[in-house]
Amino acid sequence: MKGILIDVSKCIGCGACREACRVQNNLPESNDTDLSARTYTVVKTTGEVNYRRLCMHCLDPTCASVCPVGAFRKTAAGPVIYAAERCMGCRYCMVACPFGVPRYEWDKPLPLVRKCTMCSDRVLAGGVTACSEACPTAATLFGDRDTLIKEARARIAAEPGKYVDRIYGVEEAGGAAVLYISPVPFEKLGLPDSVGKEPLPLLTYAVLSKIPHFVAFGGVFLGGVWWITNRRAEVARAEKEEQRTGGRKQTEGKGARS
Repeated sequence: MKGILIDVSKCIGCGACREACRVQNNLPESNDTDLSARTYTVVKTTGEVNYRRLCMHCLDPTCASVCPVGAFRKTAAGPVIYAAERCMGCRYCMVACPFGVPRYEWDKPLPLVRKCTMCSDRVLAGGVTACSEACPTAATLFGDRDTLIKEARARIAAEPGKYVDRIYGVEEAGGAAVLYISPVPFEKLGLPDSVGKEPLPLLTYAVLSKIPHFVAFGGVFLGGVWWITNRRAEVARAEKEEQRTGGRKQTEGKGARS
């Protein structure tokens, strides 16, 4: 499986990756400072550190698991790709993504969801991503994911005081094809630390698999409530009828004696 390693310490903020991505995907020029339907990767700055944001291309992507029409699909090569012709615009992927990546074309009459596809066509043809090819400092590397993990570990071991002792993306949300090493905490790069190590689709399944049991229990419970309520109403009607009948008999008895 292929992947991308982003070494934040080497990023000079030149924006070559962003421009290469724009050209590769035929995107319009824009001044967007965050991911958008027109911008699949952005270069940001925090303090003196420059860094990139793009789709993480999760190993077990939540966007694909929640899509009811299969518009998102994880490929064996690594990229998570999007089939626009299948999309029905439900935007479940936007809600489900733990990294907040997918963006919607709000300004179009027939909007679609947009995000980085890791240059899937180039990768399938045996090439590299446009962003990694354009990077002048090797801050973005493309290659076999396992090889990139080894490279990241080697860089951290060679300069332990330079990096946070962690490779972001190895385990997060079950693992991702996009990996980060950084001299600053990953939270400062907008990468959430609360996603955990479990693939999120497994957590979704754990909840959904219980729904039939809840439905069955709910049916029995509501049936019991209905029976009790109905029974109480029947008893109340019977008591009223008995009181009414008993009162009439008493009146008739008095009339007969008089």
